[in-house]
Amino acid sequence: MMGRLSSIFPSVKIPKNDVVRAKPSSTPPLKSRKAEEKVSPESSKKSKPWCAYLIISTTAPIKTYVGVTTSFSRRMKQHNGELKGGAKATRSGRPWICACLIEGFKDQSEASEFEAKWKSFSRKLPRKKKNENTENQVKDCSPPLLQYRQAALKRVEGSLDCRHLEIDWHLGPF
Repeated sequence: MMGRLSSIFPSVKIPKNDVVRAKPSSTPPLKSRKAEEKVSPESSKKSKPWCAYLIISTTAPIKTYVGVTTSFSRRMKQHNGELKGGAKATRSGRPWICACLIEGFKDQSEASEFEAKWKSFSRKLPRKKKNENTENQVKDCSPPLLQYRQAALKRVEGSLDCRHLEIDWHLGPF
């Protein structure tokens, strides 16, 4: 008959007194090194300014896209496929051009809140129906799209304090 497993293989516990302690090294422990690497509050204020933007596609079907970034020129290159990255929604419709650039946000949080409200109001606004009988219906539908985004932007300005923001329309306003 077999005995208990613990009697056959007894556990070995190392007493705390026998543990060899390592010499203190000249480099600080990992935790303190990470704390030193953290950015001080003064240098975080010098971070790149955030901006919101509206871009419009130049190929049919004409679309618009709203986003935020700290480097608009780099982000445009991403949207146009010149650099890696960019939103999946902007893969079709290339090349994209800037319709509106909004600068002066205090931080990422404020810029993201502005972007979310702009997108939300854009979804909620009723769209104008096309009148098939009008002769002055233009093939290029970008002005109605920009008017629609501008109306949403006006509602954002009414719901948030935007006095410190600089709104620069490159195409319009309409």
